[in-house]
Amino acid sequence: QVQLVESGGGLVQAGGSLRLSCAASGSISSFNSMGWYRQAPGKQRELVAGISRGGRTNYADSVKGRFTISRDNAKNTVYLQMSTLKPEDTAVYYCNAFWLVDHWGQGTQVTVSS
Repeated sequence: QVQLVESGGGLVQAGGSLRLSCAASGSISSFNSMGWYRQAPGKQRELVAGISRGGRTNYADSVKGRFTISRDNAKNTVYLQMSTLKPEDTAVYYCNAFWLVDHWGQGTQVTVSS
């Protein structure tokens, strides 16, 4: 059973930065892909950033140039560095790993005040 544990969320002012971490119970190098999703109140969950096993990354247009996804295979951890945060980035952020099926973390709240 894959377990994903997110951390690093919190309250930050607009223009600030946060780094989210997602620690996996297994070897992340075995996952087909990993990613960060977010869900704001009343909205559908959306992909924020993804990274493939081969290291290819992709981003939602709304975060390009501001967010960076990376991973440390030795630590079985994926990161999301978020900079120049905006109030519209406020959401619960979820870590995702795909290996046979989708696996999800419990989510971490990010709140950006204006």
